[in-house]
Amino acid sequence: MSVAFIFPGQGSQSPGMLHHLLNHPAVVRTLDEISEVLHSDVRNLDGEQSLEFDISVQLALFAAGVATAKALMEQAVQPTALSGLSVGAFAAAVIAGVLQLRDGVELVRLRAKEMTNLYPTGYGLSAIVGLSESQVTKIVQATTSDEAPVFVGNINAPRQIVIAGSNAGMDRVLDEARRQGASKAVRLHVSVPSHCPLLQPVADLLGRQISGMTLGTPQLIYVGNVNARAMRTKEQVANDLVNNIAHGVRWYDATTVLKELGCHLFLEMPPGHTLSELAQQNLSGVSSIPVEARVLPRVLRLAQQEEANT
Repeated sequence: MSVAFIFPGQGSQSPGMLHHLLNHPAVVRTLDEISEVLHSDVRNLDGEQSLEFDISVQLALFAAGVATAKALMEQAVQPTALSGLSVGAFAAAVIAGVLQLRDGVELVRLRAKEMTNLYPTGYGLSAIVGLSESQVTKIVQATTSDEAPVFVGNINAPRQIVIAGSNAGMDRVLDEARRQGASKAVRLHVSVPSHCPLLQPVADLLGRQISGMTLGTPQLIYVGNVNARAMRTKEQVANDLVNNIAHGVRWYDATTVLKELGCHLFLEMPPGHTLSELAQQNLSGVSSIPVEARVLPRVLRLAQQEEANT
């Protein structure tokens, strides 16, 4: 069945996101199980004030992704492969059967906490649209400094690049990007410098934590963040989960691999829609849909058609 599940990362969150998921027993069950691990109701994390904190955001995104994917699979929508951007990768690893749900919760909570502790203020992410990876890389290399570091982060599309680093360094890169013709150069609502070497200490901590966990053999193909390869062993997946925080995410390449694996229907877990838009704009022959309650009948119909075609 040529279906891929894709899981969005930080920046896609919205107030009430956990209260607008599919009306399905698997969703209720999954949210309850996550709440047990947290010793508090995960549904309380999607309020507007809660979503000002990275821990709440990342846990809420993880919960929404896992719960929705489980509901779809119980509706006989079986993916061939999956991939998650940034924190979305942890939800993908749970659905692939590599991480137990409890361990996924613990890793996401630790990751978000340590990211915030390391860089509580003055750092973040920005997006540049309209310039190539090569152009942005040259601007970054000419701008970064020890006092105001900035790095190329995510390659979301051939001409949609995310940079990470200090606010001062990013502002200079954004100014130069606009001067060179970028159609959009803006700061993102993310307050930590994800996916760059500044967060190597977090990757090291995650590596120590995951080494003590019992991992399962992937039951689905997991496409990684760091090198955008199809991964079929638990060791490969664990390495990608640990290291994506300190390395750039090659998301466009990852979705290209999903297409090469035969996936022509991408289903984006809530609350995201940007990954679907990127796929529609940059991958010919692929249909991509954000999974929402109102479009569930269409999702199920298209999935059945894909299965019949396969």
